Amino acid sequence: MSQSNIYSELTQLGKDTPIPTGPETAVLERVRNPQAGVRYCVRFTAPEFTSLCPMTGQPDFAHMVIDYVPGEWLVESKSLKLFLTSFRNHGAFHEDCTVSIATRLIERLEPEWLRIGGYWYPRGGIPIDVFYQTGAAPADVWIPEQGVPPYRGRG
Repeated sequence: MSQSNIYSELTQLGKDTPIPTGPETAVLERVRNPQAGVRYCVRFTAPEFTSLCPMTGQPDFAHMVIDYVPGEWLVESKSLKLFLTSFRNHGAFHEDCTVSIATRLIERLEPEWLRIGGYWYPRGGIPIDVFYQTGAAPADVWIPEQGVPPYRGRG
């Protein structure tokens, strides 16, 4: 498949796309990895992630860091941004949000390896950080530290 054809089935990139009403309606798009024979790490950082507390409806804020070693597929970044933004009206606990993002990416991309760090700002005076990964990081791929400091005004 030629370089230009790997983008032909995308429905959101370059188009006026509304924010999905929730993660269940968000469309995560993928493209063939043109470097599928090369092992490398991809990082997405969302320092202003928001969702809602399912009990109070109050906003919760997190700094999300997603690292993955792609296989045949890459996530299309606009669709990922829209997917992450769809959580802003979604009520779920920190653990559920973080792990749901990981499992959705794993289902769609089938990466060789994936790790997510959900660095949540305090709720009730306690920051709740949530970490998930699919297994041991590949030894031959440089996987940098996520670089988010433990909570102390984080920032």
